[in-house]
Amino acid sequence: MYKSLIKPFLFKKQPEDAHHFLFEILKLLDVLHLSFILKWMYNYQSSRLEKEVFGIRFRNPVGLAAGLDKDAEVSDVLGDIGFGFVEIGTVTPKAQPGNPKPRAFRLPNDEALINRMGFNNQGVEACVERLKKRKSKVIIGGNIGKNKLTPNEDAISDYEKGFEALFDYVDYFVVNVSSPNTPNLRELQDKKPLTELLNHLMVLNNKKDKPKSILLKIAPDLTNEQLDDIVEIVINTKIAGLVATNTTISREGLSYDKTFVDKLGAGGLSGKPVRDRSTEIIRYISKKSKGKFPIIGVGGIHSAKDAIEKLDAGASLVQIYTGFIYEGPALVKRINKEIAKNGRI
Repeated sequence: MYKSLIKPFLFKKQPEDAHHFLFEILKLLDVLHLSFILKWMYNYQSSRLEKEVFGIRFRNPVGLAAGLDKDAEVSDVLGDIGFGFVEIGTVTPKAQPGNPKPRAFRLPNDEALINRMGFNNQGVEACVERLKKRKSKVIIGGNIGKNKLTPNEDAISDYEKGFEALFDYVDYFVVNVSSPNTPNLRELQDKKPLTELLNHLMVLNNKKDKPKSILLKIAPDLTNEQLDDIVEIVINTKIAGLVATNTTISREGLSYDKTFVDKLGAGGLSGKPVRDRSTEIIRYISKKSKGKFPIIGVGGIHSAKDAIEKLDAGASLVQIYTGFIYEGPALVKRINKEIAKNGRI
């Protein structure tokens, strides 16, 4: 139904308009207590899918990547659809509008997206108020970042604010220093500032009665030398693991004319064109680290086969985003059924 009726309708709208329309429908289903329909259609459960990763028991290994439910508006409904976990955010301490519109573009021939949203969100306090009211037990990851106007030398303060505000309301954290859409943010991936940031968050974390897992989300544009540094940093700071990968600034693998793509402007590319690079990075990190920490694999998952490739490369869990937009909620069910069938958990 999604691909034959809903998707053609949504794809006639601008990407952001389609996103807001869909979210209003999901919120309405929640208010009217009709989300059980989605649960009946798409939620696939099997004990063979259950898995414990970084101290959390996941009902299945398929999650929603950050960026779709930025402000934790529909996490309950997304749990009904069948996601094993939902990553909200990226959340910043203060609300911010993000970059000027238009800032999201579809590339249907390649089943890809380009976005330069710029961490548009309503701020961490608004997010917390919603999380206080959530009804489901779906696992929630809190993806945290810094505000655009916060200089990098003060970035630690922003990440601390997000961490402290969300601590009681999320199950794990993801530190986002890899978005290409906030000026100079990726400079925080350099060894010295990244180590300082993660060490600071781990100090805060270890002061808690029950510390929570902290992961780092990395870009697909890192060199092998940079990935070696990342592995060393994860082990030395003792964070729980990695999310690999974010969107790419590369435009390789697109079938569209270069002039057309250039006119779309800057932004992160997601979808099928990043699938192989993401898998390559997962495999490299898993081998380099000798499997010492878990990896959440994300990037170009549009089928069960794509998801299993990520797991075989060394991922413990997977997340979808662009594939969800192109394939619809049935993708979650297809992936989970195939994983359960093949015992690839």
